[in-house]
Amino acid sequence: MIGELAARQYRVVARRQLLAAGLGAEAIRHRVETGRLYVLVRGVYAVGVPRVGRRGRWVAATIACGGEAVLSHGSAATHLGLLGAAPGPIEVTVPGLNSRRRRGILVHATRSLPRAEVVRWQAIPCTSVERTLVDLAASEPLARLERAVEQAFALHLLGRTRMAEALARGGGRRGVGALGGLVAGLLDDIPLTRSELERRFLRLVHDAGLPTPDVNRRREGHRVDFQWPARRLVVETDGRATHDTPYGFHRDRARDLDLELAGWHVIRLSWKQVLGEPERVVALLRARVARSGR
Repeated sequence: MIGELAARQYRVVARRQLLAAGLGAEAIRHRVETGRLYVLVRGVYAVGVPRVGRRGRWVAATIACGGEAVLSHGSAATHLGLLGAAPGPIEVTVPGLNSRRRRGILVHATRSLPRAEVVRWQAIPCTSVERTLVDLAASEPLARLERAVEQAFALHLLGRTRMAEALARGGGRRGVGALGGLVAGLLDDIPLTRSELERRFLRLVHDAGLPTPDVNRRREGHRVDFQWPARRLVVETDGRATHDTPYGFHRDRARDLDLELAGWHVIRLSWKQVLGEPERVVALLRARVARSGR
């Protein structure tokens, strides 16, 4: 159980997690003394190795700062792929006005951290892309902020509605006006994705160097998730919340039939396939979509 937990958290576990798994204080101390656990910060351990990688250190920082702490600011920007790594402490945001100092961690206390502004990206809790940009606007030079905005747009990570809401919530914070100016010209071009699964698929397509599809547009009387018109290809990403019902099942099959009869090839991908089998998904798309066109 402990090994599985550590594998999910980049070899990092919290003391409270060890206690919940049935280890007592003496058993934890014995594992530290025999080199099976290594103390990273107070109450946080590495399992089986004295040091962990960058993601492990990020996990350790969020655990050390409390259950609601999330990676934020420059550290979140690096984790989300918006900016390269910068020197300095790991940055974490915690709700509330009071926060404890931690060695090697810069803790930002905030009055408000809405659930909509928190995501779990690659098993690490962090601020959303939109909230991260708002935070960067208050702490980074304009050139670096502009680079982060451009990268978020290039990776199809920005949500039009979410960005507008984040700017509204951040009204009055330092740098928000400048951030609003940077994104104002981009908002109309940000694809309107309807789910996290769709955003992950778009990022997979971009990272693979494939042509960018049209997003959430109508075809043969139906709104489809992604389409490459020149290749007569439609991809539907199926989340269980909206597709795993009797109505959703029959609606999807009727849509597929209409599209196939009109000469379109339809591919359906699940959350598990997009996240767990990205190489196979990319190989399938490469076989259907030429690099030279959409």
